[in-house]
Amino acid sequence: MDINLGALSDTDGLETAADLRRANPGVKIVILTGYDLPVYRHEAKKNGISGFLNKNISPDDLIASLIRVFNGASCFPEERGDLIIEDLTGMERKILQIMSSGKKRKCAADELFISERTLSNHLQHIFEKLEVSSVVEAVTKAIQLGYIPPIC
Repeated sequence: MDINLGALSDTDGLETAADLRRANPGVKIVILTGYDLPVYRHEAKKNGISGFLNKNISPDDLIASLIRVFNGASCFPEERGDLIIEDLTGMERKILQIMSSGKKRKCAADELFISERTLSNHLQHIFEKLEVSSVVEAVTKAIQLGYIPPIC
């Protein structure tokens, strides 16, 4: 399964895979994606996904990896010392997505049906988790880590 399901789904492949695992705990799922980011690998492991492979993998390595997963092993790329930061909540991700579009805090709070004070509290938690001090830095780091899609 890919992370980017495009028009096939309103959710991403990681969320769809997690739903499949909850409905069928014994199913083995391998993510095959071009989005090889630490946050995605971490999310896949956390949700019991069996493997996470980059689309640039050779056909022979792909087959070998799928056989390993079929035989009960997991198959994830070697950790490269990637920093896995504390997970952002769904609300924190949504806030970052909204803020990445350039909206002012009041507009973002209104869109989320929360007060500006609550939004500020969420932003402070985001800044602490991402180890940044501004919305621009938070959005930039969230994009780099794969928490939100790049701005097009």
